[in-house]
Amino acid sequence: MKTANEINIRDPFVLFENGKYYLFGTRAASFGIKTGGFDVYVSEDMEHWSEPIECFNSEKYNLNREVNWAPEVHRYNGAYYMLATFTKENGLRGTYILKADSPTGPFKPHSNGAVTPYEWECLDGTLYTENGRTYLVFCHEHTQITDGTICFVELSDDLTRSVGEPTTLFSGSSPFYIEKKPQGEHYVTDGPFMYKTKNGTLLMLWSTFIDGQYAECLVRFNNSINGEFEHLSPLIDDDGGHGMVFSSGEKLFLTFHTPNQTLYERPCFIEIEDAGDTLIKK
Repeated sequence: MKTANEINIRDPFVLFENGKYYLFGTRAASFGIKTGGFDVYVSEDMEHWSEPIECFNSEKYNLNREVNWAPEVHRYNGAYYMLATFTKENGLRGTYILKADSPTGPFKPHSNGAVTPYEWECLDGTLYTENGRTYLVFCHEHTQITDGTICFVELSDDLTRSVGEPTTLFSGSSPFYIEKKPQGEHYVTDGPFMYKTKNGTLLMLWSTFIDGQYAECLVRFNNSINGEFEHLSPLIDDDGGHGMVFSSGEKLFLTFHTPNQTLYERPCFIEIEDAGDTLIKK
């Protein structure tokens, strides 16, 4: 068994089901480059975790070209779908969708290649369903466009492909708390995650750097991902980010990795409060 402080992963994601916590993340060694896939750690109390269980072998499916990043797992239509970032045949990164019958895998490729635009460098796709339509929310990387953006695109019902053209929500330079940089310097966007509050308010978590520190940020939408939105004050601005929210009984938790330093990253779990129109750290 392991404690969370003994688990070296980036981009933690927790699926809570049938009394068990399934923790996924990027193998932090080599910053997730050619790491051969993903593991899942299982716990019944969030304090004691199993040894890593390999749930996807990227080498087996020729997806270990370079990056193996940010796996997250959603239960959808009776199966488990993993969204993760890999390097495509053209050398650019993109989000692929994998499928398994169990949260411990083994996951197998499901989508027809990447579901993000082929000529774009993208990462960190997350799943969001609204009014019977399913969307991929993802980042168009700063590595290609300098000022990174967060976008969304509709997916087919079977999650094998995207449908239509992507919509850009905002750029990394746009929030009120982001310092303006000299022309040509980059603005990072990563780790989007969608959350609906107890009164139905749609929020999105995402990460960037604020004054050089990795941060967990928050956006509030006006009813729909297609509607107006506003940037709220960051939840975390002291070297923690790429987080998500999950519930356990009546409690709500935020998990994220900190510090943002290779080989030292650990999953952190803090209890938060659903205030109806925002999230608040307890």
